Amino acid sequence: MIKKLIMDVDGTMTDGRINIAPSGELFKSFDVKDGYGIKMLINAGVEPIIITGRRSDIVSLRAKELEISSVYQGISDKAECLQNIMEKEALSPDTVAYIGDDINDLEAMKLVRHTFAPADASEDVLNYVNQRLNSTGGHGAIRECAEVILKKNQETV
Repeated sequence: MIKKLIMDVDGTMTDGRINIAPSGELFKSFDVKDGYGIKMLINAGVEPIIITGRRSDIVSLRAKELEISSVYQGISDKAECLQNIMEKEALSPDTVAYIGDDINDLEAMKLVRHTFAPADASEDVLNYVNQRLNSTGGHGAIRECAEVILKKNQETV
């Protein structure tokens, strides 16, 4: 049974574009269907957790809107962050899923059993993950991932 979904942001929850104005980050685009997928996970008892290398008020706002309470930003070592979460909550690798799109996600992915990547992820990540998604980052990848997790969890009940 998958209890947690670890999500990268840029390239996974978004299409990876970062729009910056002279005053700072201007906007990121999030898919409403992805948001609904996250709500479906929460309603099914799967906790979504964000671990991202960048810091962004926009990510904080989106997480609050979706009721994602565990948000780790500015994380240079995602594997260490995930390892700490897993130890603190006594989680086995079988109970955690991870969706990411680039090589900075690989070491963290190695800590869990269920790994996902958007269709437009880096080749290294696509070659590693258990599940290559048909959707691209920011365009339904999270929703597709959520649906796979919910189906897997139904099969293990």
